[in-house]
Amino acid sequence: MSENLRLRFPAAVIGLALLGSVAVSGCVTKKAYRQNVEDTDTRIKGVESGVEDNERRISDVSKDTDQKIASVKGTAEKAVELGNSAMAKAEAAERIAKGKLLWTTTLTDENTKFSFDQSELPPDATRILDDLAAKVKGLDKTVYIEIEGHTDNIGSDDYNYQLGEKRAEAVRNYLNEKCGIPLHAISVISYGESRPVAPNNTKDGRSKNRRVVVRVLE
Repeated sequence: MSENLRLRFPAAVIGLALLGSVAVSGCVTKKAYRQNVEDTDTRIKGVESGVEDNERRISDVSKDTDQKIASVKGTAEKAVELGNSAMAKAEAAERIAKGKLLWTTTLTDENTKFSFDQSELPPDATRILDDLAAKVKGLDKTVYIEIEGHTDNIGSDDYNYQLGEKRAEAVRNYLNEKCGIPLHAISVISYGESRPVAPNNTKDGRSKNRRVVVRVLE
């Protein structure tokens, strides 16, 4: 082997070794890339799964909240119903405690014309109350008088409550000041528009609902 061949042979071997190294290095890079892609896909799938879980949890919370709201609403409506029932029973118990109902006198627009938005007693009402007071005094016994103010549904609840109260108080004041019935024997309450005796969608019905009810109990 000549000197030139010996010098070229190591160079050729080194060149082949370098090419092998590059080839091996290229294979490693591709494997790492594929692994990277797989890892990224796994992470994306994990994120998507987490988003779906969150959406399911949000949906469950929303359904649970709707159910609770419906339950609270139903409970509130039931409480109002029970409250009204309790009030009615309390009123009945109070009447029983005072004694039996002797009679009832009702002042309506049919027999006593209250002016619009006014609580002053008209002449027809005072004549009816004079007769009632005379009858009470002729009983020669202790009696109690309940006066209820009622209105139609024109106007707000608060307005009608106050108007009903003013008219009931006008009756109480007349019975006390003009007829001599002691105040401690008279109670007043306003129901406003809450207890109609006729439909409020007709003029005649509204006229019947605008009333003051006077009850005499033994």
